[in-house]
Amino acid sequence: MVKITKDAQFYATISMLVGFTIVFVKVNKRVKEQMITAVILGIIGEYFFSILLGMYTYRLENVPHYVPPGHALVYTAVLYFSKAKSIVLHRIKLERFFTIFIMIYASLFLIFKNDVFGFVMTVATLLILRNKPRERLFYLTMYISVAYLEIVGTNFLCWKWPATAWGIFDFLPSFNPPSGISFFYFLLDIGCLWLYKQRHKIAWSRMKNIRKIRLQTNTSVN
Repeated sequence: MVKITKDAQFYATISMLVGFTIVFVKVNKRVKEQMITAVILGIIGEYFFSILLGMYTYRLENVPHYVPPGHALVYTAVLYFSKAKSIVLHRIKLERFFTIFIMIYASLFLIFKNDVFGFVMTVATLLILRNKPRERLFYLTMYISVAYLEIVGTNFLCWKWPATAWGIFDFLPSFNPPSGISFFYFLLDIGCLWLYKQRHKIAWSRMKNIRKIRLQTNTSVN
């Protein structure tokens, strides 16, 4: 697109808004709210990490308008994937496969690309997920989705990561992109969930009580 027009970001934004609108219309009310939250947090996060901290740089050294809605679409896609009945049915096997895949992926980046920064974030992610069985499949899927998008985005020079973490910490060499960069996407996911809980405290409390009752019932039966 860049070879054809100087307005590549504009056309990318139009395409993103069309896709975002189609998905937004089709999802339920709860997910609609989370998508809007993801866009807002995406805007804040992009300007904070890219413009203020210089953690990565977009081609035109701005924050493209298509990026925040893109965060929301990735969040929604991973959410629906991890909640699908056919996926939940094979959840344990998928979690094991995804974990092994991620470990191999990050190790290869470490060995062949000297991606220490990405490897450290990958290890941190996997350690955190050890104590989060309910969210594990979602975040493992998010890791792989983000890894794919980062490879595509950096390959087409849409954005670029510095040779070290934030371009500051020389003891953390990094590749373009770092393998475990989805660690920072988790902030978006956690933020969406936290804000949703705050807005719907009664409903969330009711759901937690239902989970406890089901768990106690299953324990008693077993």
